[in-house]
Amino acid sequence: MKVWFPWVSLVARLVLGSVMLVAGALKVTDPETAAQAVRAYELLPSSLVQPVGWGLPFLEIAIGLLLIVGFGVRASAVAAGVFMIVFIAAVSSAWARGLSIDCGCFGGGGQVAAGQTKYLQEILRDVGLLALAVWLWLYPVSKFAVVSEPQGVTAS
Repeated sequence: MKVWFPWVSLVARLVLGSVMLVAGALKVTDPETAAQAVRAYELLPSSLVQPVGWGLPFLEIAIGLLLIVGFGVRASAVAAGVFMIVFIAAVSSAWARGLSIDCGCFGGGGQVAAGQTKYLQEILRDVGLLALAVWLWLYPVSKFAVVSEPQGVTAS
């Protein structure tokens, strides 16, 4: 492993973790709006909208905190990566179906005027965050982590 990889992993951990933490924290204070954002995608049965809208922010916060402190980096990166794939698919689906919604990624969400959507920017942002998650899955060892080396991984 290159000597600078742990530094890149530190930056990836902090960026991805901070985004997850902020996104969850902004939604956890207003669970009804979070549920409204989930409902706007028109992907889930109505019986799942409330639990997903209310539970998603807590999962985002937990993943964000784990990444920031550097505990369970590989597993947290996988979880964040799965979130990014789901978010990319959901936004792409809304775009393809002609829905005019705000992604609700950082609070808010729901219907917006047709010219107010930002689907491409949201997808590109999430692809970038997915790339950070993949990096952390491949190279979980980073500087200043609570657990600096996963079992079986050695830094050189």
